[in-house]
Amino acid sequence: MTLHRPIGTLADGADTVLLTPEEAGWAYSGLRVLRLQPGESRTIDTGGEEFAVLPLSGGGVVVTAEGTRYELQGRDTVFSRVTDWAYVPIETSVTLEAIGVLPVELALCSARATRRTELHYGSAEDVSVELRGGGQASRQINNFCSPEQFSGADKLMCVEVYTPDGNWSSYPPHKHDDSPECEVNIEEIYYFRIGEAGRTSYTDQGFGMHRTYTGIGHEGMPVIDENVVVHDGDVFLVPRGYHGPCIAAPGYTMYYLNVLAGPGGERSMAFCDDPTHHWVRDELSSQPMDARLPLMTAEGVA
Repeated sequence: MTLHRPIGTLADGADTVLLTPEEAGWAYSGLRVLRLQPGESRTIDTGGEEFAVLPLSGGGVVVTAEGTRYELQGRDTVFSRVTDWAYVPIETSVTLEAIGVLPVELALCSARATRRTELHYGSAEDVSVELRGGGQASRQINNFCSPEQFSGADKLMCVEVYTPDGNWSSYPPHKHDDSPECEVNIEEIYYFRIGEAGRTSYTDQGFGMHRTYTGIGHEGMPVIDENVVVHDGDVFLVPRGYHGPCIAAPGYTMYYLNVLAGPGGERSMAFCDDPTHHWVRDELSSQPMDARLPLMTAEGVA
């Protein structure tokens, strides 16, 4: 299984990312990043997948399904504000139409599901913005589709993570897989965007680092020991093992969209730390939060 998918390697026509569970080599989690020109629309049948429609860049989009019309305001870039979003259940025909004068970029976070739930609109103001960690491991999490924030999905879980330049996130290293000590078994996607510190634009010059590795509890499974440089638009797959840290290079802000799903009956993002580094969690909690956070709210850049 190829875990690091650099920008362009998952492109398919107008979709800058098209990652199905089959392409990933697992059973549940998927991600599509598509672009719509102003006034362009696309109709998608969800089939056996549930979707979170998340505007990334360029402005707004109209989501129409089951005779209901939601107008998402969206945002200029992922670094400009917290955005509104929509949930679309399985067995639904949904039409997405770009509004405004700029091309719109959307993330369609997906999970193979079996239970059909209700269409949902999530306002930007209702997204829980959490500050986590401390010191140089301070980061911001927008919990738009976490189990605690949104209970209406069957298996899909999604959050956005922002790491100020020079900081570490997804740290200490943790996992949620089929190891005996873990409560849940989850397939996780990281979709990265990189921006210049202090700006809301993207940059292909910036970079960050990501680490995923296996430890005790994966006998008979392929060993994972990945330490990769990630750039704007890259994807990384976490089928199992400890993941973290993600490190934002000085001068460059790191964003990643996490898409998670698994076979468990109850949605949960429970994790267990690498015991070698567990002590760091308590140490970080005693340090002050980075004063730059939050980077943005529903009203815009903080």
